[in-house]
Amino acid sequence: MRLDYFGPTPEPVGFLLLPRFSMMAFFSAVEPLRIANRISGRPLFDWTLVSEDGSPVTASNGMTLLADQSISQAHSLSSLAVCSGFDPERYLSRALVRWLHRIEAAGGALGGLDTGCFLLAAAGLLEGERVTLHWESLPAFHERFPAIATSDELFELGERRFSCAGGTAAMDMALHAIARRHGQRLAVDVSEQLVHARIRTRHDQQRMTLARRLGTHNRRLIDAVNLMENHLETPLALTEVARRSGVSLRQLQRLFRDTLGVSPQRRYLALRLERARYLLEETDLDILAVGLACGFGSSSSLSRAFRDRYGISPRQARQ
Repeated sequence: MRLDYFGPTPEPVGFLLLPRFSMMAFFSAVEPLRIANRISGRPLFDWTLVSEDGSPVTASNGMTLLADQSISQAHSLSSLAVCSGFDPERYLSRALVRWLHRIEAAGGALGGLDTGCFLLAAAGLLEGERVTLHWESLPAFHERFPAIATSDELFELGERRFSCAGGTAAMDMALHAIARRHGQRLAVDVSEQLVHARIRTRHDQQRMTLARRLGTHNRRLIDAVNLMENHLETPLALTEVARRSGVSLRQLQRLFRDTLGVSPQRRYLALRLERARYLLEETDLDILAVGLACGFGSSSSLSRAFRDRYGISPRQARQ
């Protein structure tokens, strides 16, 4: 949704559905608009589902939605949300790029739900903007579009661009858009109808805290894992992880073994390989580039570690 809208109601909002889009993110964005219309007693929003050729589109969960229009029929949209999921750039055609530029030239705001910003960036429509994506997709986006600023916020609402992390973050973004246009009271009423106890701000965390994910409140262990997660491309020596966490190397080994049931070496390697698997499956980076992005000095060293963990080669994982 755009930051502000001063046109007539109902506000025309488009959702571009691409194959394997995230149904959760789409419904989280559109349901607040439907409920706002019902509670207000008048049509505040009018949404249109668009596919490239007007055909039905199947989401990542296997459910299929009918499109209202093709891109050749969809015009005069105040906002357009690109709804995608896995391997989004696979579906970016020349016709789609031209259409996105026409929507932008006509004054429409463009945004991405979940991985939708991959398409907007590939189409050359995110220069000078700051965007957010699902936390799992952010590293791949960094690798693919290093010049575009990103954040790990729940959502970003700009003058002509918007983005969100997907999932229920789309709901919070829609509720903020409703509040700006039609008042906080309506946004709160919509949130209560959705049994959404609190309208989260853009600064709320995408992920659970490390303490909850690890099942511990041991600050030194949390600091150590946080250091590992933030240094995957250029891994830190374990002595340095221990030093920055305020423990000795022996204490670090004991903390990981007693609390997580694994050595710090294996935990660190697992984090790097998880990142590598995502990059292999969701980007077209070559295997060497994936290895370098995850702290492996060569494609062969990545392949050995990858096969030991997953039982398949990086090439097989990509296929």
